[in-house]
Amino acid sequence: MRLLFKLFNFYLSKDKYFARRMFDVLGFVPGNITIYKLAFSHKSSQNEKSVLSQNNERLEYLGDAVLGTIVAEYLFKKYPDSNEGFLTKMRSKIVKRKTLNRIGDKMELDGVLQEFNNTRLSRSMLGNAVEALVGAIYLDAGYAFTQKYIVENILRRYLDIHELENYDDNYKSQLLEWCQKHGKTISYKLISRYKYEKRDRFKVGVFVNNQRIATADDFNKKSAEQAASEKAMIELGFLTEEDDD
Repeated sequence: MRLLFKLFNFYLSKDKYFARRMFDVLGFVPGNITIYKLAFSHKSSQNEKSVLSQNNERLEYLGDAVLGTIVAEYLFKKYPDSNEGFLTKMRSKIVKRKTLNRIGDKMELDGVLQEFNNTRLSRSMLGNAVEALVGAIYLDAGYAFTQKYIVENILRRYLDIHELENYDDNYKSQLLEWCQKHGKTISYKLISRYKYEKRDRFKVGVFVNNQRIATADDFNKKSAEQAASEKAMIELGFLTEEDDD
């Protein structure tokens, strides 16, 4: 029955173009077309080109939780002798926004987002769409299918897990080490705290020798400090954006 429904979506449904587009992107035909459309509906584009009156934020929330569980299980099995600290750091490297943005780029989700949203695309929209898609796949096909799909078609296809093992994304620690090596002082200051989407958001500045080098915003103060440190490293010339990518 499910196979017949997918065939209908691909050949006869009024949404057959979208079903075929998803087949090109994901490698399978969706069962519940509506939730996949929702996965690409960004809140900034609630207008005539939006496919639904809702947006993909709730699917992002669900997908984030499902993806975190799948990645945790994958790492637990892949590294049977590693401790909790190593596993936590590896999971963080995989599910962080920048990694998901890269995955979304490799999956060519920007093309789909552009088709179904009348807004300027930001890089973060790619990572959001990845999470929303995970949520959609989970609701459409269940955990077992989603788990197998994520491991085989995302983790193994788009990530170099061994490269991630040696990748240091603790920019705050790296910047502190650089400052100590060059005899410079470093400090972080909270510049502002404000509400964004009904949540507290923090703007943090990093100062080297009392000079503000960079600022960054995030919903978490520690994350803002990391982002500001990364920008400072680029500004100071010992990290390039190409290296960070």
